[in-house]
Amino acid sequence: MYSITDSAGLGALWGAGGVFGVIWYVVVAIALWRVFAKAGIPGFLAVIPIVNVFFLTKVAGLSMWWTLLYIVPVVNIVFSIVVAVRVGGRFGKGGAFSFFLLWLLQVIGYLILGFGGARYSDR
Repeated sequence: MYSITDSAGLGALWGAGGVFGVIWYVVVAIALWRVFAKAGIPGFLAVIPIVNVFFLTKVAGLSMWWTLLYIVPVVNIVFSIVVAVRVGGRFGKGGAFSFFLLWLLQVIGYLILGFGGARYSDR
């Protein structure tokens, strides 16, 4: 006899969306690993799902307590833009790069920061 949890188990993970999600997460983790390493933070922290957001806020030059703003609806959108612009500024990138590539198209932006020639400056 099957229970409902037997059929739901890992079946959802192996669907097209699940496989794409895992690939997406791995690419983002690799990009953030390099960004964290450039900022002087241990790169393995980029792999841990919630912890990486705390340290991305630290890379932006804000206290990690500010990360709690991600819990508040609507404020989290504004705060994520602020973090993206500040991270871009720390790597010498402008506001347009930060908004479009670090907020809207995060994977591309963080790959450019991590594997490109941008250097971290803690100003």
